[in-house]
Amino acid sequence: MMDLGRLRALHAVAQYGSVNRAAEVLGYTPSAVSQQLTKLERETRTTLIERQGRGIVLTDAARQLASTAARILELVEDAELTLEEQRGRAIGTLKIAAFPTAARGLLPHALARLINDHPGLDVRVTETDPFEAVAAVSRGEIHVAVVHDWQNTPLSLPEGLSRVKLGSDPADVLVPATHRLAGKESVRAEDLVGERWICQPVGSICHEWLVRTMRRAGVEPEIAYSVAEYQTQLAMLAQGIGIGLLPRLGRGTLPDGVVVVPLQPAPSRRLYAVWRATTSRRPAIAVTLSTLESAWPARDTA
Repeated sequence: MMDLGRLRALHAVAQYGSVNRAAEVLGYTPSAVSQQLTKLERETRTTLIERQGRGIVLTDAARQLASTAARILELVEDAELTLEEQRGRAIGTLKIAAFPTAARGLLPHALARLINDHPGLDVRVTETDPFEAVAAVSRGEIHVAVVHDWQNTPLSLPEGLSRVKLGSDPADVLVPATHRLAGKESVRAEDLVGERWICQPVGSICHEWLVRTMRRAGVEPEIAYSVAEYQTQLAMLAQGIGIGLLPRLGRGTLPDGVVVVPLQPAPSRRLYAVWRATTSRRPAIAVTLSTLESAWPARDTA
């Protein structure tokens, strides 16, 4: 009889394309994954891997077995869900992903409640961008992800994922106190022509939102400073460098020398919890979703 752990290792290598990436996802060392594959070869008396340069490739037989392993793992997951559902308690490992400001401004409230109310849950948290978080949920690496999008930059979900809206997070234009716009009651996109922006890197939802918003107003934004962390953006603004647009969730108190200038129309991003629809009947998923929703009013926001 083939060992389930070895089949899981083979499936991960086939899915992610390398031993190193499979090991990262499974929480093993690359050496341990390689050992699992070697044992599976002996177990099946079949050549499953071939050396290619410094890496490996799967044989045709290995890919066929990996396809079968995927179906077996789905059945095992379904059995585990059924047992947990019958117990009626939130137990087991629960992996949550969230983008940085949600991890700072929303998750602490939710995590404290989950841990206190459901001691049978082993909660793990990963901070990551919404695009990667959605992909990780789709692959089964993450159980629930807190993600966001903007009205003109919607986040599409792969088939098989469900989501629930948690709330809306307003955003403001921030400028140094000495900036020409610092005393304005509000500004429009047209007023920001020629400004040097501090913005999140290319590929992020916030970057795409800024570009689309400014282009809609006939303005090509000059993104001079590509900075992922909002606290770093605030530090630059405090030194009189550039302008930025920052959501309020997890932003904290503004440093001296930085002021808010509301943008009209007022921008706001939407926050969602995302999970695989097939896991909806798992009690751990249900309590996590309800806890996130109830924690929203207590979020830390500017």
